[in-house]
Amino acid sequence: MSPKLFEPITLRELTIRNRVWIPAMCQYSAEARDGVATDWHLAHLGSLARGGAGAVITEATGVTPEGRIAPEDLGLWNDEQEKALARIVDFMHSQGAAAGIQLAHAGRKGSTYRPWGEEQTGSVPETEGGWTTVGPSAVAYPGLAEPQALSTDGIAQLVEAFADSAERALRAGFDLMEVHAAHGYLLHEFLSPLSNKRDDDYGGSLANRARFLLEVVEAVRARIGQHVPLLVRVSATDWLDEGLSVDEVVEVSGWLRESGVDLIDVSSGGNERARIPLSPGYQVPFADRIRSEAQIPVAAVGLITEPIQAEHILATGQADVVLIGREALRDPHFPLRAAQELGHSVDYLPGQYERAYR
Repeated sequence: MSPKLFEPITLRELTIRNRVWIPAMCQYSAEARDGVATDWHLAHLGSLARGGAGAVITEATGVTPEGRIAPEDLGLWNDEQEKALARIVDFMHSQGAAAGIQLAHAGRKGSTYRPWGEEQTGSVPETEGGWTTVGPSAVAYPGLAEPQALSTDGIAQLVEAFADSAERALRAGFDLMEVHAAHGYLLHEFLSPLSNKRDDDYGGSLANRARFLLEVVEAVRARIGQHVPLLVRVSATDWLDEGLSVDEVVEVSGWLRESGVDLIDVSSGGNERARIPLSPGYQVPFADRIRSEAQIPVAAVGLITEPIQAEHILATGQADVVLIGREALRDPHFPLRAAQELGHSVDYLPGQYERAYR
């Protein structure tokens, strides 16, 4: 009997070779600040696909120029960006991996310096290539510039921008889409009462705070059709009593299922500074609860570093997929190593690397 980690999983019409996937991890490496993927992204994402992952999800990709976290982030709002990503998708496919993309808008956490290679921190001024950020309300993230509150027209324009980028991603060859609604970025900002102080149809009740996200999901689903899997990354909690709660995210996850979402990628935090009790697999219980109560497949992520740990999460029914992030940066061939450690042979070990596994 093969390990659960190496059982294929089918979402809609897509069958993915195993259940160890790579989550979106920002590289801040579009050096021309034009959102166009470079050889770095080809080598980075290509190595993860070559390493045996079932699916590799491309980093948070801005649906508008102002949707980027940093000026060096990827974007998908023009033809040049689409073409550059298509080259990378082709290589990921050649290695047998499904290609995913995370469509994102950074909201009030946009226009920041990248977290490495710079002495500066905080918001990038317009004189240095930054921009005015937006959010649900004019409430700043600590240490960053105050955003402009989005108008209802602005919300509608961004719903369309997400759908446009999803259509471009489909043309570029991506197999699955992920909408980013976690880590304190725009859609999470609307969900959380810490950042959403609106008194219109997009604020107040949970249904109102979730309205923008649901509109994005429905627009993306309409644009990509019924055959393409659609994921949403959520933060299951703000880790603050007055913030977004697990109970609320369970309810939202049920609404997302009804709106055509196929899998919830369960993370946490990021919308305010909070004390987070880090430990191996610390977010897995959130994934387990959403899977059970919202009746939707989930991916677990967060300090999953060992093959036996990843296998246990799946074998005990706590999640349907595990996402290996930082450990995959340390070892891009984690899936191949996991197969060896779990005594399972795979038919996608590159012949060039066979000598390392004898």
